[in-house]
Amino acid sequence: MDVRVRSGDTLWHYSQLFYIPLVLLIDSNPNIDPNALPLGEFVKIPGFLTNEYTIQNGDTYWKLARARNVDIDVLMLLNQDANPTHLKKGTIIRLPSRVTNIIVNGNQAYDFQKMSNDLKQLRSIYPFMKCDNIGKSVLQLPLHQVRIGKSSRKVNINASFHANEWITTPILMKFLNEYLLALTNGQTVKGISALTLYFRFQLFAVPIVNPDGVNLVLNGPPAPVREEVLTMNKGSSDFSGWKANIRGVDLNKQFPAKWELEKERKQKEPGPRDFSGYAPLSQPESQAMAALAEQIKFERLLALHTQGKEIYWGYEGHEPAESEILANDFSMVSGYKAVRYVDNFAGYKDWFIQQFHKPGFTLELGNGQNPLPIEQFDEIYEHVSGIFVRSLM
Repeated sequence: MDVRVRSGDTLWHYSQLFYIPLVLLIDSNPNIDPNALPLGEFVKIPGFLTNEYTIQNGDTYWKLARARNVDIDVLMLLNQDANPTHLKKGTIIRLPSRVTNIIVNGNQAYDFQKMSNDLKQLRSIYPFMKCDNIGKSVLQLPLHQVRIGKSSRKVNINASFHANEWITTPILMKFLNEYLLALTNGQTVKGISALTLYFRFQLFAVPIVNPDGVNLVLNGPPAPVREEVLTMNKGSSDFSGWKANIRGVDLNKQFPAKWELEKERKQKEPGPRDFSGYAPLSQPESQAMAALAEQIKFERLLALHTQGKEIYWGYEGHEPAESEILANDFSMVSGYKAVRYVDNFAGYKDWFIQQFHKPGFTLELGNGQNPLPIEQFDEIYEHVSGIFVRSLM
């Protein structure tokens, strides 16, 4: 919601008017000097929308403010061109509406377009959430990244490296939405103050690493590559088992952490799963994720996958002591089993631990056969949302 600055207005005054933490107002308006608001400029108020209202007989600002449990100055601020002492019937004014419900609906097939639409709406409501693109997929879809938080300590959580594990994307998106909602409503997330998390760690989230693959699983092959992917899928139009990117390369076997070993013992040519590529970091999606980690220097990293209800936290002894502590905490809050080593290499988590000697984790969400049924969504979220909170502490 935008408001126009009046003489004498300050962000502190807006903070008190709307019961929004001052830091969220500052972070929602990075191009405005918080100590000297320019008269007539528009300031973004996070966590609010506006509705049009048509004045009825007997309406006053006092009555309208009381009915909506807001200060009368809020109505004055939103309707500076109206005469507050003479509200003419039929006049249209703006009324504030605090957002108190999440907008992400994860209980459905959740493709790239649904994610993009939700991100756009979240960005509009919560402008302190920053969005950028870290690269593009093979088919030139942007790899969206979300940033929330104030700290110099940074956590990466990513989802949908594997196409048929797309349920990880709405799981992550729901958490982002609940976190944002808690921040603007003075609430907790899993019993922890959302604002405390905001200052403790900065969250970098990549909700879909493999947008082409997710769209392929959910929507079928796009026309430009239809014949190629059908050939790789042995002529079958059932892509539910497809893990790879649109070129038939498994993005989570693309990283230089025993990549040569995986190449020799896995698939030798492009296909639905387990082909490591002809060289490490040969795909634009894996290149973008590697470059992101190199640039940001994350303190921690969580890669969301399915299935197995397990947490993989070690790689060849490169993991620091903190990894075991976090893994045990993750296990405690989720009920998932913490596993140090597995006979599986060249993943993003493996490379991250090897490269930076920081805590990295692969979370295998849910149980069953991929793609997991959407009916597991609520159960999975209940188990793993506590892990997300703990990763920010």
